[in-house]
Amino acid sequence: MAVLKVKFTKTRRDKLAQILWILNWISVVTGVILFSLGLFLKVELNKREELMAEKDIQYVPNMLIAVGLIACVINFLGGKICYDCVDSTKFLRWKLIMLPYIVCTFFFTLCVLVGALMCYSMHWELEEALNLGLMQAMRFYKDTDMPGRCFLKHSVDMLQIQFQCCGNSGYKDWFQIQWISNRYLDMSKKEVVDRLRSNVEGKYLMDGVPFSCCNINSPRPCIHQQITNNSAHFNYEHQTEDQNLWMKGCRQALLEYYTHIMQSIGLTVLITWLFELSVLTGVRYLQTSLENVLRQGDPDSESDGWLLENSLMETARTNLSIIKSLGKSNQINTASNGDPNIDVPSTSKAHYGPDNVPPKAKTETS
Repeated sequence: MAVLKVKFTKTRRDKLAQILWILNWISVVTGVILFSLGLFLKVELNKREELMAEKDIQYVPNMLIAVGLIACVINFLGGKICYDCVDSTKFLRWKLIMLPYIVCTFFFTLCVLVGALMCYSMHWELEEALNLGLMQAMRFYKDTDMPGRCFLKHSVDMLQIQFQCCGNSGYKDWFQIQWISNRYLDMSKKEVVDRLRSNVEGKYLMDGVPFSCCNINSPRPCIHQQITNNSAHFNYEHQTEDQNLWMKGCRQALLEYYTHIMQSIGLTVLITWLFELSVLTGVRYLQTSLENVLRQGDPDSESDGWLLENSLMETARTNLSIIKSLGKSNQINTASNGDPNIDVPSTSKAHYGPDNVPPKAKTETS
């Protein structure tokens, strides 16, 4: 029994072909949109790649770029097919191509769905990449004279200013690392030497943060040195002066920024998937209805269209039996050292046996 069978008149078939022609061209535009979204996401990730660990997070934008390009090609071909199918006689040139086209498009729509799900599943990998990358960038913040790292101070400062954040998880992360280079430490001062000696690793740690952590909305001049020392500043209590520095960590700020982008892109891709699925359904109805018209021999007659000619279980069993038969036909008998010709009967007459014994040569009698 056919699944979701619908009866089509010639007028309905022609209208369906015309509508699908328009929808396929709209799908070409959605393919361009997917390509553009993937390119935009790739650029946004590359903008701050020095602040991320070397993890493979580019697979999502690469997937979107590939899906967008394939969508343009598939839907362009689909538009051409549907345009020709308005005339049932032109359908003959596409008859053998339409079923493989539908199968390929079906798997393509699955790829679009996978791309949408990947946009939502990227959150955890992105968070880990940001966590490791930001901590590494903070450790190299002071290396302004070292090739390959001299740009990190500018990158971290611009990040904290633009995203109004401080540190990795918060401003106290700066207390755990030396972010001032030894070139700018006055070794003639006893307090500097004592601070260096007091640390096991010989690092100059202090309760201070870079200037870029300062909250520009604070009415008080920024206090970013000796933050925990209340006596070092007039009328100051560090536990209550929350608005003098940015409280949010940069990992959270960047994660929220990228998550918003990924959710927007994921929703767009999901809508595109539903649209592509509806177009694919229409093309399947058009194909089956036109094939039934050819069987009837009357191009103006009514015909049935369906998604599956048999039930879902019957279709699955049929396809499984086809796969098994293909596997059996390709199977090679490996008996007798794997000689594939071992069981092939000989078509020539044997040259041995009692009937084929050559006569003995006559010998001379003495």
